[in-house]
Amino acid sequence: MSQPAAGNRRNGLFSRDDYLAPPHIPTGQPPKDVLNTIWRKNEVFLDIGDYSIGSAVMVLWPCLMLCLLLIYSTRNSLPEFSNFLLVGGAIIVGIPTLIVLYGLTQSVPLPVRFNRQRREVCVPQKDGGYWIVPWEQVTAASTAVSSVGQHGKTTQGMLVVGFTNPDPNAREADRHFSLGFSCGGGTTAMCLWECMRSYMEIGPEAVPDTRLGKRPYEETQIGSIVTSLRKGDIKDVLHGLFFVIFLGTYFAEKLQNLKLAPPPDLTDPAIVEWSKPLPPEQWAKRSPELERAIAEREAKLAQQAGTAEDESSR
Repeated sequence: MSQPAAGNRRNGLFSRDDYLAPPHIPTGQPPKDVLNTIWRKNEVFLDIGDYSIGSAVMVLWPCLMLCLLLIYSTRNSLPEFSNFLLVGGAIIVGIPTLIVLYGLTQSVPLPVRFNRQRREVCVPQKDGGYWIVPWEQVTAASTAVSSVGQHGKTTQGMLVVGFTNPDPNAREADRHFSLGFSCGGGTTAMCLWECMRSYMEIGPEAVPDTRLGKRPYEETQIGSIVTSLRKGDIKDVLHGLFFVIFLGTYFAEKLQNLKLAPPPDLTDPAIVEWSKPLPPEQWAKRSPELERAIAEREAKLAQQAGTAEDESSR
């Protein structure tokens, strides 16, 4: 899939597209796993999954809370309207909830594996096969679309990471594959993309660890609130309560661990062998073109940071 080079941006009347790769240059944003896409990380490979039951819960939960609040507040003053809201809310929230529950019964799609030592990406396919795609051929772009209504401006967007089938004889329908992450586009998409880019170009220490499975109590939804309360950090407590009460992150965390603890693994013997560590002298290197592009981008970012510091010190 051809697209403009990284660093380019296309602005529409209500849309914005940021092209992030290739070449795989820094975005200037820190890596942040905002959707818990990192399923497995070690010195050899990074597993990235786009199965996000938590994000579905965090979309449905506020709708449920809003419906319940409206029904409760109008039950005495406007009983007919309250009953209408009850039926309408059951349809609006109930149908997507049934879809989510059905999704919980289905198997989790396999992750895409980024091998930093070979600088290749393993892309599993539904038919049980897989593609081995050179890292520098992976594409990435973020898109954001805005709409204006009676409640103001809302923006939705996503990060799209694309892979091209290395088989030149593949059918047209089998030539491209993409991962889509509903993260809002813009800066958030760049942070999510940096998890993959920074792992491949810098190393595992540059990106967050996986947050799937059992974690220390202090890092759980409730544990972090209790810890902040003990420290007297009321602002952080209110922040945590907002996410738990109004976004349903506690239930999102539990459902996520139900399906992704542990996450699915790639078990094909050829991929297991491909995933084994290599001696350092056999590690693949950046292309000279990417080396130059990264150096130029890093110099530009350093210059921008210096200019910002000068302006702030005045």
